[in-house]
Amino acid sequence: MSRKDWIEYTVTDEDAGMNVEQIVRQKLNVSGRMMQRLTRSKGIQLNRKQPFLQRLVKAGDQVAIRVVDRQPEKTQETQGQPEASRQTRTARSTLRENKDTLFATALPIELLYEDDHLLIANKPAGMTVHPVKQEQEGTLVDALAELFAARGESANVHSVHRLDKDTSGAILLAKSSYGHQLADRLLREGGIHREYVAIVSGVLSDERGTIEAPIGRDPKHPTKRRVAAGGDEAITHYEVIRRSSYMTMARVWLETGRTHQIRVHFEHIGHPLAGDAMYGGARGLLRRQALHASSLSFLHPLTGETVHCVAPLPVDMKRLIQAEFE
Repeated sequence: MSRKDWIEYTVTDEDAGMNVEQIVRQKLNVSGRMMQRLTRSKGIQLNRKQPFLQRLVKAGDQVAIRVVDRQPEKTQETQGQPEASRQTRTARSTLRENKDTLFATALPIELLYEDDHLLIANKPAGMTVHPVKQEQEGTLVDALAELFAARGESANVHSVHRLDKDTSGAILLAKSSYGHQLADRLLREGGIHREYVAIVSGVLSDERGTIEAPIGRDPKHPTKRRVAAGGDEAITHYEVIRRSSYMTMARVWLETGRTHQIRVHFEHIGHPLAGDAMYGGARGLLRRQALHASSLSFLHPLTGETVHCVAPLPVDMKRLIQAEFE
């Protein structure tokens, strides 16, 4: 068994008297749901043996949990499929890889950060984060799965938060169920700070501001949102970076994470994002909403170190900025 698939904790003098379950829950930050999954899959060890969860530990004991998801065993139906699947993937996409970049479905994906549990990718505009239909292909999660398969690594990629299909930039993903539950807790506790660059129609008069307006579904459109009484609380902050005669470039950050929040809020104050046809933004040099997730930062849930990544602006946003503001 490769220990790289496990994370170990050495019991200290102060921990002595706790049981295995308490160590796993409190010291390794495992949620109740994941605790059940690890128990069923024999993913918990005490001194490299399967333990009774209520067994008391002593200083120096090694408690370990499996942090790489166990892959399902091949069935008779699937044993002959890998080569055919590989040929199908090759036919539908060109895959080229170097140390930091994956080219899948002709869209480059830059990895801004990666460790054993988490990664931050610079998602291209036009790419969905994960499949919403069973037959859907070419998503970010698909591309990352291809990357790990090409490396010969086992990873089960989970998105921690969302980016719209046509929003580019930094997005946090987990490489296992363990990484996902750590990052999901961080997200729910407000520990992940995300900033965006947005180009909006018209000239914002204030240097900085806050938009606070509840967001709900638009009953006339299956995917559109709108500001609505009784909707979910939504708070957006912005600070002007540049102005032109017709547009404003702003730094934007959120207190809440509602679907289409930035797009809905700027439309609400009369300044829809450039290129955002769904919310009233005129299309010109940009054929999608002018929104880029420019940076992402958090305290790593295992190391306590600050992770901060900046996603470079994509070509289409640079082109719009050069034409409008320079």
